[in-house]
Amino acid sequence: MSETLILVLLIVFVALAFDYINGFHDAANSVATIVATRVLTPFQAVVWAAFFNFAAAVPLFLTGEAGVAKTVGSGMVELKYVTPLVILAGLLGAIAWDLITWWFGLPTSSSHALIGGYAGAAIARVAFDEGLSNIFHAIVIQGWVKTLFFIVLAPMLGMALAYLLMIIVYWGFRNATPRRMDRWFRHLQLLSAALFSYSHGANDAQKTMGIIAGVLVAAGYLEEFRVDWWVILSAHAAIALGTMTGGWRIVKTMGARLTRLKPRGGFCAETAGALAILFPTYLGIPVSTTHVISGAIAGVGAIRRPKAVRWGLATNILWAWLLTLPAAALVAAICMTLIRVFVGHF
Repeated sequence: MSETLILVLLIVFVALAFDYINGFHDAANSVATIVATRVLTPFQAVVWAAFFNFAAAVPLFLTGEAGVAKTVGSGMVELKYVTPLVILAGLLGAIAWDLITWWFGLPTSSSHALIGGYAGAAIARVAFDEGLSNIFHAIVIQGWVKTLFFIVLAPMLGMALAYLLMIIVYWGFRNATPRRMDRWFRHLQLLSAALFSYSHGANDAQKTMGIIAGVLVAAGYLEEFRVDWWVILSAHAAIALGTMTGGWRIVKTMGARLTRLKPRGGFCAETAGALAILFPTYLGIPVSTTHVISGAIAGVGAIRRPKAVRWGLATNILWAWLLTLPAAALVAAICMTLIRVFVGHF
């Protein structure tokens, strides 16, 4: 077995480990609202979410379209600067930041940690090879413009849709008692939670597919960028397994501390979040499920009164979001530097 093949297998393993941690870290996004409203127990909720995380693989098998994977794998970093070791350093940076924020219970974006780490490692390589003045040669500007735009747009869209859905629900059930409303929405929230978990799997699993396909191209095992069936299957299995394990520190933040939720609010938050994720997924743009569901939950809380949302906590979450890209990039750059020192080549 060649050294290159061993390295590629190691990176695929690390990529799937990141996907697992992504599901583990983002389990709160999929289950926090349905647990907070007591529609399902925590165990039932993670099984429900994991099933629909995995079910999101079906359309990829049928159509072969993996736009998000292509954007992450080849649309944000110049492939000529990508080597297996660059990808390994990027993954290590993303995993380190995910674990740090999980420990502190901060619902940051695994997606942005991944793309930040990937970019940081590529930038470090260019800095060593071509000098600091040329580091942005590693970046595909167009891909970053779209992604950065949706960093802002996605949570705002989730918030606006949730707010609108709450107005529609209150108007439609204006003659019903709150108890009757909750009885209806306890059933409907099963559907909304399934839809959100599906959208989570559809967008987030593709990011790891893009990384795996990228390393196969960089190592010469693929002549052109494409996502094979085994990559689709393994990425969805890893994220579903991670969701099954669950990240309960973040569930508490998302489902209880940000605002208080009832079944009708949970339904609106999950439905709005799913729609706000599926739209950019269709466009092939990676977005943060964490950002979107946080915005949607805040939109639900704001319909009662602005003070119903704990804006101090929301501010802390926002700071964690803003730090994710540069922090993951910095950790990945450090990893790339250590590889340079101890391995001696890229």
